[in-house]
Amino acid sequence: MTTTTMTKQQRNLLNAFLIVAGTFLLCVSVQMFIIPFNILSGGVAGIAVALEPFTHFNKTLSADLMTLGLLLAGSLVLGKEFFVTTVVSSILYPLFNTLLGHVLVIPEIDPLLASLYGGLIGGIGVGLVMRAGSSTGGMDVPPLIIHKLTGIKISTLVLITDGLTVLLGYFAYGIEAVLVGLLSVFTTTYAINKVLSAGEGSVAKSVQIISDRWEDILEETQQALDRGVTILEGKGGWSKQERKVLLCVVSQKQYGTLLEIVNRYDPAAFVITTDATDMHGEGFTFRI
Repeated sequence: MTTTTMTKQQRNLLNAFLIVAGTFLLCVSVQMFIIPFNILSGGVAGIAVALEPFTHFNKTLSADLMTLGLLLAGSLVLGKEFFVTTVVSSILYPLFNTLLGHVLVIPEIDPLLASLYGGLIGGIGVGLVMRAGSSTGGMDVPPLIIHKLTGIKISTLVLITDGLTVLLGYFAYGIEAVLVGLLSVFTTTYAINKVLSAGEGSVAKSVQIISDRWEDILEETQQALDRGVTILEGKGGWSKQERKVLLCVVSQKQYGTLLEIVNRYDPAAFVITTDATDMHGEGFTFRI
């Protein structure tokens, strides 16, 4: 069953599963690789690792307290919507973190491998939570709060936050640890992007359809593919006749079905297809 044929209740259950599974994987990454090997990754775990030489505070407990504290701060400043999309993962994080810290076996591997696999597993976890339309909170919160209070661009604030984290890690562990940590950051970003784009393919199809049966094609496309269709106004260059032009963007796996719909109603329809490589919006990106 695809997400396009799911009921609202089924989709909510799937999203709940993704949040739980994603948070669990994130904590596996933290407890098996990030904290044991002192990897200066992004997020609260990386901050906890960087602070430990100065505070001598338990890294797991530090990460848990930061997560809950940032959830509270974000809720007070950013409001109800932030709380709703973040609370489940933020509560599960310290629970899973504490539990897994007592049961996981730490592998004897090179720190470079720990950074690589920690980033990949953590990125998959974060990607699953994002795909469910939720957020893991954590170090995403400070840039969001400062943006709301000052109006500074979020991208700039994220860069500053990451820069301060790296600087703190440098003073705590030295340049080699920073370089190892950057490997985790890059692999995390890669994994998140792969999870968010899974199922739709990296290239979609932008299709323009000119047909006298445009109303039938429009209705069938919306019902069968659950895709929005834009109606454009066109005019024949030779005939000067007013025509409707349908514009629809579909995933590659839906493209064949769309052509079947068009051919069923109007085999003589004029269809123009181009590759679309950068889609944003309902059905192609996920709320973060």
